[in-house]
Amino acid sequence: MARALYPGTFDPIHNGHIDIAVRASVLFDEVVLAIYDAPPKKLLFDTRERFDLAVQALEHLPNLRIVTYSGLTVECAREHKADVIVRGLRNVADFEYEQQIGWANAGLAPELELCCLFCSSEYAYLSATILKEVAHLGGECSAWAPSHVLEALSRKFDRPIRSGSPKIYLRREEKLVHHD
Repeated sequence: MARALYPGTFDPIHNGHIDIAVRASVLFDEVVLAIYDAPPKKLLFDTRERFDLAVQALEHLPNLRIVTYSGLTVECAREHKADVIVRGLRNVADFEYEQQIGWANAGLAPELELCCLFCSSEYAYLSATILKEVAHLGGECSAWAPSHVLEALSRKFDRPIRSGSPKIYLRREEKLVHHD
């Protein structure tokens, strides 16, 4: 039975992450999506929020479970008895970064394989950073994340998130306001 660990910050999870998770779930018997608890960067969502958003986005995958972790990714992989670490690649810069991390991880845990999956072309430009920036500025980003993630972004930024369909905005007071 091949088990894969798909680690990341997922701040927040978006359609590019979901694309990789779905494709990994087809390739491996089990996928453990591991949300890094304390990355060395500023986060918009806390660990619980990122976990809850991921659960809702991926609940349709029966062979995927979601965990949180801190410390070395290879230790998380060992803890969950993963054989493979899955990473998504968008471009050459991602490849070079993941290659370096992959070599370092191979030195730390030679029993683990690295599996890099190229993202689908429609998500080649997408990152959580871009999603957050466009959402913060009120731009159209409905094709980039599930609706529950867009609603969470709307609450965080206390502003509506534009979409191509009739807009539904959640405000901080959790009151629905409909606009056409």
